[in-house]
Amino acid sequence: MAETREEETVSAEASGFSDLSDSEFLEFLDLEDAQESHALVNMPGPSSESLGKDDKPISLQNWKRGLDILSPMERFHLKYLYVTDLATQNWCELQTAYGKELPGFLAPEKAAVLDTGASIHLARELELHDLVTVPVTTKEDAWAIKFLNILLMIPTLQSEGHIREFPVFGEVEGVLLVGVIDELHYTAKGELELVELKTRRRPVLPLEAQKKKDCFQVSLYKYIFDAMVQGKVTPASLIHHTKLCPEKPLGLSVLRHAQKGGFSVKSLGDLMELVFLSLTLSDLPVIDILKIEYIHQETATVLGTEIVAFEEKEVRAKVQHYMAYWMGHREPQGVDVEEAWKCRTCAYADICEWRKDSGVLSSTLGPQAKKAK
Repeated sequence: MAETREEETVSAEASGFSDLSDSEFLEFLDLEDAQESHALVNMPGPSSESLGKDDKPISLQNWKRGLDILSPMERFHLKYLYVTDLATQNWCELQTAYGKELPGFLAPEKAAVLDTGASIHLARELELHDLVTVPVTTKEDAWAIKFLNILLMIPTLQSEGHIREFPVFGEVEGVLLVGVIDELHYTAKGELELVELKTRRRPVLPLEAQKKKDCFQVSLYKYIFDAMVQGKVTPASLIHHTKLCPEKPLGLSVLRHAQKGGFSVKSLGDLMELVFLSLTLSDLPVIDILKIEYIHQETATVLGTEIVAFEEKEVRAKVQHYMAYWMGHREPQGVDVEEAWKCRTCAYADICEWRKDSGVLSSTLGPQAKKAK
């Protein structure tokens, strides 16, 4: 039924969508708790000879040489990117690169922040519908669950005017980008409004740099969602990037759940056809309003809201610049000198070559970075 949303027992990498809302990935980047975390920040970070996935030392010089051979998409074996990957770049691109190179370096204190934010998101979601666990065994099953959610959410939005945790995906500058919209609802004037929930550890609004990142994130959601309802996203593109097998039969648990929802399907391809038809034929409008809601974690008090003006040319220009890194057309860039304060809470500050070289990652990057801007 439309009031249920499935939570599959599958990893984020397999499903193509993170189980944790995009909203919570970047809260730890803010400086709102910089003083309290001073001791944590000054703890030794990754050394210049950190261990890689195979427990062998990773030299930063070797890392840079590796970028000359493989693009980050190839080097990190990525089939797609999350909206939050690009939002992180908007904060500090080099931090994003180190995060991919040295995964699992998140401190327990920061992980706890993400857990709290995720709990608030879950509580919001449960206000509208229940969660049902559907076991899956393949990536096709996992994506099928996502498609079933979309098929159930579209008529719910049209009839009840309100949904939460809506999956989005689309090809942007040759790369598949995926994410989850916190909330969509119709206003009293009939406008479709996107609401992004951001939780705060302290009862204060974020700095402008954090707001800038958040605004870019919701603008990306609109960019992708609008493309989906306008028929600009194709099954062929999705299959190409994810390497999904549309002819593969779905698992029994997924088939049973699809039947309960009124869908008679056998394969992922059957569901994909229904989803893309539903997106384009259901008269879903493009998103009219983008709003960010900042909430205090401890008290659930709304601290303030931000209405975001969507500037398509600016969004496209930023996306093109960020994707150039992922496609291997340029090296990652650190923050400008005037934003060096961000480094105070960065886990990779001790090994950051951009920081050590005062804004120059290599002898050839300086002029290239200025030209890109």
